[in-house]
Amino acid sequence: MFIKVYRLLFLSIFFISTFLFANNEQISVGIDEKLGDYLPKDAQFVNSDGDTVLLGDLIKKPTLLAMVYYECPGICAPLLTEMGWLLGKVELKPVEDFQIITISIDHTETHEIAHRWKQNYFDQMKKKENTNAWTFLTGDSVNIHKVTDALGFYFRKEGEEFAHPGALMAISPDGKISRYLLGVQFNPFDVKMALIDAESGKTNPTIAKVLQFCFSYDPEGRGYSLNVTRISGVIVFGLLGIFLFGVVLRKKKSVS
Repeated sequence: MFIKVYRLLFLSIFFISTFLFANNEQISVGIDEKLGDYLPKDAQFVNSDGDTVLLGDLIKKPTLLAMVYYECPGICAPLLTEMGWLLGKVELKPVEDFQIITISIDHTETHEIAHRWKQNYFDQMKKKENTNAWTFLTGDSVNIHKVTDALGFYFRKEGEEFAHPGALMAISPDGKISRYLLGVQFNPFDVKMALIDAESGKTNPTIAKVLQFCFSYDPEGRGYSLNVTRISGVIVFGLLGIFLFGVVLRKKKSVS
């Protein structure tokens, strides 16, 4: 009898796990954290001055990295505005202690566009910061995907726009992915701690892990929506496990 119960438990776990994995489709838009992985140092881009640069040559200190596109009508504008605000709010010195890099995910954007938007954001700052603290990059699709694949940052073209998540990634001086900060608004203290961790090469998962599991990116809403299928599957899996465990205990008691 015990063998039948355990066999039932095993088969239940197998079929529910199969169902969950079958519904866990490959991410098309969103973030799959790659903590501890390294960015490709040979990825080549053009900065807002028109100079060709290698990513590995730029990242020599703790870095906040954002994948955006400069003429985005959605979340990129508030994200970039927030990054400009963070330059003066994080209790670390820009250029000396950390830097910001933004890379356009739109391979058709030129360095002239990057230059215009960089100038725009620095002009908006109440406290004038060193322009070297924030680098705006553009590049071809091959090099863009080198970086987004390394980050686990997934996006897709939809008409004239791009569906993509909003996030900052904290990168260590040697190019290691240290932390993910999701959203378009950030607590300066959290950002400071992320940069400090990046300085020491630490990798720390955040609540983003839970959010990624419970939420799916909604390209049309440019936000996260509840993934009911995935959550329901976990709940059913847990309840079934508890039920079968109770059956086993009752059988043991009846035998004894």
